Amino acid sequence: MAGNITFTMIKPDAVGNGYTGKIINDFIEGGFSIRAMKYIHLTKDQAGAFYAVHKERPFYNDLVEFMTSGPIVAAVLEKDNAVTDFRTLIGATNPAEAAEGTIRNKYAKSIDANAVHGSDSDENAQIEASFFFSAIERF
Repeated sequence: MAGNITFTMIKPDAVGNGYTGKIINDFIEGGFSIRAMKYIHLTKDQAGAFYAVHKERPFYNDLVEFMTSGPIVAAVLEKDNAVTDFRTLIGATNPAEAAEGTIRNKYAKSIDANAVHGSDSDENAQIEASFFFSAIERF
């Protein structure tokens, strides 16, 4: 059964370019409700822990550096079939391949600076949401 929450981050490139409000509006127009949201500037330790799954990959250090280059907006979104629908809304990781009208098509600059993160599974949505939001805010 598909879950009803997903986790997202509006990444430093999109926040820095002033796209936060437009992207949040796209979430809402896409039928998502915002369950939790926070604006935060990640430390290297926080970014490293969040992306620990990629620690052995060649892009890990660049990813941590990028994610600490400016503030992000972390959010938990709710909708039936949330993970799949959100991945459709944001588009392909590479904005050059993202469908017309998707968030990455509209706001991303490159495969690295791709505007938003979206959970890739219901299980990861719970794990990622728990990384940023306390048990009191549980979904």
